Amino acid sequence: MSVTAPRGFRAAGVVAGLKPSGNRDLALVVNDGPSRAAAGVFTRNRVKAAPVLWSEQVLKGGRVHAVVLNAGGANACTGAPGFQDTHATAEKVAGVLEDSAGEIAVCSTGLIGERLPMDLLLPGVDKAAAELSRGDGGLAAADAIRTTDTVAKISFRQGAGGYMIGAMAKGAGMLAPSLATMLSVITTDADLPADVLDRALRAATGVTLDRLDSDGCMSTNDTVLLLASGASGAVPAEDEFTALLTDVCADLTRQLLVDAEGASKAIAIEVVGAASTDDAVTVGRSIARNNLLKCAIHGEDPNWGRVLSAVGTTEAVFEPDELNVAINGVWVCRNGSFGDDRDKVDLRPRDVTITVDLSAGPHSATVWTTDLTADYVHENSAYST
Repeated sequence: MSVTAPRGFRAAGVVAGLKPSGNRDLALVVNDGPSRAAAGVFTRNRVKAAPVLWSEQVLKGGRVHAVVLNAGGANACTGAPGFQDTHATAEKVAGVLEDSAGEIAVCSTGLIGERLPMDLLLPGVDKAAAELSRGDGGLAAADAIRTTDTVAKISFRQGAGGYMIGAMAKGAGMLAPSLATMLSVITTDADLPADVLDRALRAATGVTLDRLDSDGCMSTNDTVLLLASGASGAVPAEDEFTALLTDVCADLTRQLLVDAEGASKAIAIEVVGAASTDDAVTVGRSIARNNLLKCAIHGEDPNWGRVLSAVGTTEAVFEPDELNVAINGVWVCRNGSFGDDRDKVDLRPRDVTITVDLSAGPHSATVWTTDLTADYVHENSAYST
């Protein structure tokens, strides 16, 4: 049931007419309480879409009554008129719910640089409000926020004491660090305050969604929201809740990874033996963004030299003659030179694991990426048309 798995939430996904395809393109998620505690993390891109700027301000209050999300237009780089459109959208939802716009978060996704057709979007809000439900609403909402996604992404888990966490996400392109998701709404019926939700969300996304780096392109619209209704009455320990939330975010990360635009391989880059976690992440990202390596993996060529080349562009602590690399369990590079026969590496499976041992310390991190394919180039060369 996605975001409506936890008690206290209703959702809807409707056709507002924003997508030329005629598919669902507007979603509404409402928290019926009794609590409205919320937290959010947003893109670190300095060019931020109007809905990101709006929602950042909303989340400073630590309360969210509802989230309205649209596909079919990012409302990014649209100047003051675009921000006014976001404000009008929040006011519309607030009017329907008889509440203040200051507790309405707004999310948008789609083409950058064009204003939204408000004559379609605002009536869509009325339509969504009329279809709010706990039953089918969650899946419909997850479907409505898709752009180039081939499937809706949902996840839910139950914690000790009976509380639940539900989630939906979208994202297939512009998948890079600083949330990677484009858009995600996570709900829980646990009774936790905003500061606990904030710490849990940052910890969970930091080791999951933040480490998905499919194409090195950081979105202007990335938004992850966590809403708590408190409807279960359960008050889980912070570490327990964070662990369950991390599991949900890891599930979403995997779904985003395997549905990335044009991808034929899902690649896990495990960096071990690092002097610090930051070093491990930095090395992992460098490898994930190496187009030569991504092409090699697509061609099922275990070209480990491209891995070392990517490692060498970073300022991480390591000695070149102490680097080790394994591809799908075969240590093709030992001590900065050739290791086991690369012909032993089987790259036919979709899942590929590249392990890099920096031999510099006890820290590790995993970054996820995909291969670079002709399908990816084709899809993005024709995106705006």
